[in-house]
Amino acid sequence: MKTSYNRIAGNSVERLAALSDGIFAFAMTLLVVDLHVPPREAIHSGPELLRALAALSPQFLTWFMSVLTLGIFWNGQQAQLNQLERGDRHLTWIHIAFLFVVSIVPFSTRLLTDFINYPAALICYWFNILMLGAFLYLSWRCATRGGLVKTDTPIEISKAIDRRILVAQGLYAFGALLCVFDTYASIAFIVLVQLNYAFAPRTFSRLG
Repeated sequence: MKTSYNRIAGNSVERLAALSDGIFAFAMTLLVVDLHVPPREAIHSGPELLRALAALSPQFLTWFMSVLTLGIFWNGQQAQLNQLERGDRHLTWIHIAFLFVVSIVPFSTRLLTDFINYPAALICYWFNILMLGAFLYLSWRCATRGGLVKTDTPIEISKAIDRRILVAQGLYAFGALLCVFDTYASIAFIVLVQLNYAFAPRTFSRLG
């Protein structure tokens, strides 16, 4: 009896998690590498160094936001993978597409850093976040409909995963709209949303 290759491909959740860890680590490393020290020949005193560092504040701001972005989505992906009994070919390719979008984060971060006052740069960054959320949502839909989730997983967990993705994406979209008034307002709102999801204060726990 012949066995279809597609039935045995992509079954290992552990290998998928290992690949994801590597891609996330590499993306975070690129963010750090992209931080540039002020040129030595341009600095001749302590006050000049402080002014140069102050001029780099947009770079540190977008770096911090992107570290939060990657950390939140790494957590989101791991939360899903931990609920899976096994994977399959379709789920694996959805996660590879998700990781492709992860690998673009350093580029969208650099774009926003260099053109931080341009709404178009902020929209490109938000679109990166939107695609991360879309693939994460699609992966969970694929897992639940494909019978890949552990049989003892409560329905409340599935609802919580759906709710967290959808609510977060709604908040990110609202934050992106603020760039019509000011890109820094957009960034500030997005960072506040991310800090909420990163630290999950009790007063805002129902958002996630």
